[in-house]
Amino acid sequence: MNDRYSRQLLFSPIGEKGQSLIGRKHVLMIGAGALGSGNAEVLVRSGVGKLTIIDRDYVEASNLQRQQLYTEEDVKEKLPKAIAAKKRLMAINSEVEVVAMVADAVPSLLEDLVSEVDLILDATDNFETRMLLNDISQKHHIPWIYGACVGSFGMSLTIIPGVTPCLHCLLKKIPIQGMTCDTGGIIAPAVQMVIAHQTAEALKILVGDLDAIRTTFTSFDMWRNQYSNIKVAKIKDTGCLSCGEAPTYPFLQQENLTKTTVLCGRDTVQVRPSTVQQLDLQRLSQQMKVSGYDTKGNPYLLSIDLKPERVVIFQDGRALIHGTKDLAQARSIYQKLLG
Repeated sequence: MNDRYSRQLLFSPIGEKGQSLIGRKHVLMIGAGALGSGNAEVLVRSGVGKLTIIDRDYVEASNLQRQQLYTEEDVKEKLPKAIAAKKRLMAINSEVEVVAMVADAVPSLLEDLVSEVDLILDATDNFETRMLLNDISQKHHIPWIYGACVGSFGMSLTIIPGVTPCLHCLLKKIPIQGMTCDTGGIIAPAVQMVIAHQTAEALKILVGDLDAIRTTFTSFDMWRNQYSNIKVAKIKDTGCLSCGEAPTYPFLQQENLTKTTVLCGRDTVQVRPSTVQQLDLQRLSQQMKVSGYDTKGNPYLLSIDLKPERVVIFQDGRALIHGTKDLAQARSIYQKLLG
């Protein structure tokens, strides 16, 4: 394996010095779906020192069309994406430290992690989490790379605290909100194009080549052969509550976090308890079976078939209520099962 990184070493903007830097850096990945699995694989193959992956979901059959780390076996086992991703990534490059966290990316969790992080990669599917990442990035002066895709459309932006406008600034000027929760489907080439943009920018940051960083908001439509770059430097707002002269980081405040969330493009609601728990899933499974529920599980989650709804409960007390978009109904089902 002595020549594992030989082709990167031959690339002069990286070289031996850059490769050494990459091998000492810690990247935080939020999400292990389509963008997350692709980004993670590129970074691990590139030799990043440490990769921490946070994801709240598990592998389903519909993921296999575009989420490149996962297999049919992962679907059968209903493995959490973070766990399945780590298993595959360690088989690709055992030299990289991969930390898998089956959890929701809430402020308290991120605050505990970011002190050792050099870069944050956005691979999530909702703007609540993205705005949270944006505020964490600005508060702790950590660069992050936004990415999103739906249908044949994708977009990306590199955000450097103190240098570029942040996502909060852009949302006031560029109509990008709402592009992630769509039922129009998605094609894998659009995913791969966003991954290419994100990982190229990530490598530039990891080797310290800030002059090479793209300074535009990039968007494209792979099916209609459209590509655009918007200059955003002048959009930076000195009064922005996230990156301005007197920031308050509003998206890190507890009152701005929802406890129920409809998941992107799915008849599924996530219910999150007000405090993180540590459930005994084996004991809970026995209780559910005694109550007459069809129950299956593994060390990471418990699946309960309520017909027509299906509930998946994680160790931290979170639950995915499949078969509904009704928040009140989802809360009622959660309380029925867990109190």
